[in-house]
Amino acid sequence: MSEIHRPVTEVAAGILIDQSGRYLLGQRPAGKPYAGYWEVPGGKIEKGETVFDALKRELQEELGINIQSSEELTVLEHDYPHAYVRLYVSIIRDWTGTPKGCEGQALSWELLGTEKPTVEPLLPAAWPMLERLKAFLA
Repeated sequence: MSEIHRPVTEVAAGILIDQSGRYLLGQRPAGKPYAGYWEVPGGKIEKGETVFDALKRELQEELGINIQSSEELTVLEHDYPHAYVRLYVSIIRDWTGTPKGCEGQALSWELLGTEKPTVEPLLPAAWPMLERLKAFLA
């Protein structure tokens, strides 16, 4: 059996945690793969960017916020039909501004510690992120 070699898309994902112990999910807008699915905010890491630089840029574009710091949680890989992604997942607790859907996407603040989010469907790669988050905060 031969291995399938596909380009790896490097992605920075930021789990925002507010002072009430909630985390933020965004709904993928129409026109993107998996439109309507819920995900952790973030996006592709551009050439020459660090994970933190990409998070700052993506969360400014997507949510209109400025993050001050992040804490690395995990690195995951997921093979989607449209792309093979390597996800650098960070926890973000410190930002300025109020998150809003700058790309027209719906947002949902979810309580940490609940069995599953109140919104669905979730992107397949979001599940392992939330599992790692639960384990990290336990």
